[in-house]
This record gives sequence, C-alpha cells and structure tokens, in this order.
Amino acid sequence: MMKTVRLIQFKSLAEMRKALPTEKKCLAYLEKILWPNGVVSPYDPTSKVYKRKDGTYRCKNTGKNFNVKVGTIFENTKLPLTTWFEAIYLITVHKKGMSSLQLSTLLHVTLKTAWYLSHRIRECYQYNGGKLEGEVELDETFVGGKNKNRHKNKKAKKCQGRAFVDKVPVFGAMQRGGKVVCKVLKNTSWKQLTPAVLRNVKRSSTLYMDEWCGYCKIQKLYSHHVVDHGHGIYVDGSAYTNSIEGFWGNYCKRVINGIYYMISRKHMQRYFNEFSFRYNTKDLTSSQKIQEVILNCRHRLTYKQLIAA
Repeated sequence: MMKTVRLIQFKSLAEMRKALPTEKKCLAYLEKILWPNGVVSPYDPTSKVYKRKDGTYRCKNTGKNFNVKVGTIFENTKLPLTTWFEAIYLITVHKKGMSSLQLSTLLHVTLKTAWYLSHRIRECYQYNGGKLEGEVELDETFVGGKNKNRHKNKKAKKCQGRAFVDKVPVFGAMQRGGKVVCKVLKNTSWKQLTPAVLRNVKRSSTLYMDEWCGYCKIQKLYSHHVVDHGHGIYVDGSAYTNSIEGFWGNYCKRVINGIYYMISRKHMQRYFNEFSFRYNTKDLTSSQKIQEVILNCRHRLTYKQLIAA
C-alpha cells in the first residue's frame, strides 16, 4: 500500500525557489514523490539497497550504484535539478504554455537546450488516467496553416473540408465533467478513428459525435447520438460536441497561434499531450501539477531519439 507523503507546497516560482534552492533539496523532493515507501532499485526492485557516503545508493543484487534520477527524464543530465524544476514550473503552470525561445531567456540557457528541455518535459504529460466513461464527446481538428495564406507555388490542391493533404488530423475524446484525450492520426477514416475510440473510451459509454462517416463502425459498437452539423444543427437536447470544440479553440489553436506559431507533425503528439494535461489539471494547485509531472517522469528521451523521431 502506498504511503501518503506530505509534500512541500508552493504557489509561485519564487516560493518554489525558496523551498528547493539546492540540488540536495531537489533530490530529496524527488525521492519523496517517486519512492514514497522507501528506496527502490531501478535495476532490481526486489533487491536490498544500501546508502553510500556520497548520497547515492547501491543495488545489492546487481552491484550498481544509482540515485533517484536513474530511469527518469533527469538521468545523465548536465543541468542542475534546480534549473529542471524551474523549467517544469514555467511550462506546466503557465496558462498558455511557453516557447523554447522564452524559456531559454528566463533560464539563461541556449535555445537548443531549452528546446530539448521542453520536449523531455512534454514526455511527462502523457495521459495515464484510464479509459473515459459516461457521456463522451468525439471530434477531430486539423492543424496547419490556411491555404489562402500560402504563396502561389505552395498552395495545396484539393484541401477543402476534412482533406489532410496539407494538415495533420488530431482526434479528441472528452468525458463531460472529466478528462480529455488527444491522438494524432494519419487520417480521419474509420480505420484510424475506430481503434482510437476503442483504446480510450469504455464500451459502456454514450458517445456524442457529428455526422462524419469515419464514425460508422463506432456507431455499431456504442450507444450514441449524432449532431448533424451539415444541416446547421449544433445542439439537440443533450446531444452536442460544444465542449470538445471549445477545447480545440481555447486550449490548442490559440496556444499554437499565439505561443508556438508552428508545430511539426513528428512532434505534434507531445504538444497535444501538453494541451490535454493543461486541461485535465486545470483545477489543481501549482504544487499538485508539478507533482503530477514528476510522478510521470519515468520516460527516457535522448537527444538522438528526439531528432530522429
């Protein structure tokens, strides 16, 4: 049974700096969150662990030394944890996110370092809350510039409506009064949408969607209601998709246009993980948001993996 740990509370970046001013304090904070029941070896969880004089630990069964950073986004980092924690705070707590350029200025690091930091932190925003249930709204959005704003020789042909020739489709499922999940897809066909819904929504749920033919298979598997946007119907009693559409506008599109300006296809899932995380934790305090990120920090992402993604 996991032991309840009382963590440091802070309401601002200044309070966090005061509470976690040194590497030692940051390591102790990490240990409280990741090892609430005592030190666990990342090499052999069943092994006995000895504490060394230098503050690290030794795994008896493997003979390897380690600290709490092993197996997390902080492993082998050359930056101090104080800088990492400030970066996590700035990106996570900031209402609309933060660009790598602004982060590099605030942390006094290079743009390349800030970009790498940002993406490693976004790895911690992955949704791990289980399948959605109850009343769930489904919708898709498309990310990319407007064709009319492109130079003549860069305009895409046949890109009206749901065409994804020049844009990236993103599927979203939102539980009313609950969480939201986003998945970047290759297209919006039933072959892509059906697995995305089945993986993220319980079969006992009631779905609300528009008339798009990509949901034809899903309609046979779930209780559902369709809102016919094509005929100007947007609300029919409890049948609507206004909540998920509001999420696309307020938590995604405005942030992309105002903060990031452009995001590439190969990194887009991380950005939408960030948008979803920001929505899913909107009612938490700053301390609780940071704790959620750190609880999910066991995601190794090297620079080679990042640029090769």
